[in-house]
Amino acid sequence: MMNCYRKVTDDLYWVGGNDRRLALFENIHPLYHGVSYNAYVLLDEKTVLFDTADWAVGRQFIENIKAVLNGRDLDYLVINHVEPDHAASLEEVLLRWPNVKLIMTPKAFTFLRNFGYPVDPEKTRQVKEGETQSFGKHEVVFVNAPMVHWPEAMVTFDKTNGVLFSADAFGSFRSLDGKLFADEFDFDREWIDDARRYYTNIVGKYGPQVQALLKKAAGLDIKYICPLHGPVWRKDLGYILDKYQHWSSYEPEEKGVMIVYASMYGNTENTAEILAAELAQRGILNTRMYDVSSTHVSYLISDLFKYSHLVLASVTYNLGVFPPMHNFLADMKALNLQNRTCAIIENGSWAIQSGKLMKEALESMKKMTILDEGITINSSFRDSNEPDMKALADALAADLSK
Repeated sequence: MMNCYRKVTDDLYWVGGNDRRLALFENIHPLYHGVSYNAYVLLDEKTVLFDTADWAVGRQFIENIKAVLNGRDLDYLVINHVEPDHAASLEEVLLRWPNVKLIMTPKAFTFLRNFGYPVDPEKTRQVKEGETQSFGKHEVVFVNAPMVHWPEAMVTFDKTNGVLFSADAFGSFRSLDGKLFADEFDFDREWIDDARRYYTNIVGKYGPQVQALLKKAAGLDIKYICPLHGPVWRKDLGYILDKYQHWSSYEPEEKGVMIVYASMYGNTENTAEILAAELAQRGILNTRMYDVSSTHVSYLISDLFKYSHLVLASVTYNLGVFPPMHNFLADMKALNLQNRTCAIIENGSWAIQSGKLMKEALESMKKMTILDEGITINSSFRDSNEPDMKALADALAADLSK
């Protein structure tokens, strides 16, 4: 018996798979705990598959569908999102169930053709915002979700049982490991960091579009959220909706200081350590320190969506900003990060430029407040730098207390 599926609610089954071998999601973001690819089968008067799965789990995925259908034909395939980690098994589904009818947005149809999938327009229904489809007792409505996080995306809401098939929204890194529902985990301890890193790096740029989707969702009586990655939500929906409200509006989750340093020989790192100690002495204990050279940028972006304050400490390198720090700043801008309070520590042995350039980079972003207090280190921290250090620690403490 190869199948491994789970029941979501009456008539609805999870038929996805878990990939623990993939090292880099989208060939860029590290995966240390794997990832799930979710798809769902509805058994009604008509049978319906919601999305397919990555080819890495294709064999498991097909076996799961066959087991749930238990000899029935597949009548419909609803495609909410055509990114290849979800559409890769589409052709296999078409080969095994050639009578299936496809439902997708017009742009999804175009994208699938561009990717080379043999999509027959005669067997495809291209749906627009608010259109519905009945499968028997279940009636679904299709809701456009453009740029969450691709332009063709939609979500599907089952008005009969309150299930929202949410595409990549409300997804997360991490494999499911036999469990399925968010309440089967200690989500706030085990999963929230993976969920935040997934959202901020995959969807984070498109906050306004997510806000638009959240407004649409507020008008639906949602009882289940079935995403394409990560666990299904059936309890405490307010918890994850609140996180998405913060992330998509670029509001920090909590007050705290994230210190990111770029150091070649340890002197800039030492300065960052001194600042962290000064903050602790002032009762500022919600701090995190990162070496930008040894931390993948996806983790930095994730925590930056969490914390309210950011300190950047960088050595000058080739009359510029140290390259990993430069890349971090570029990612911040690319992902639309905004509404943070920042401070700058610069270092150099001659022609110190990093502070000015980091400030310019921050000023090119939206709603970024840069504290007047900063520190300039000439090669190493010395007694003469102490007044500036104390002034910066005082300024951060005062701003955090607002």
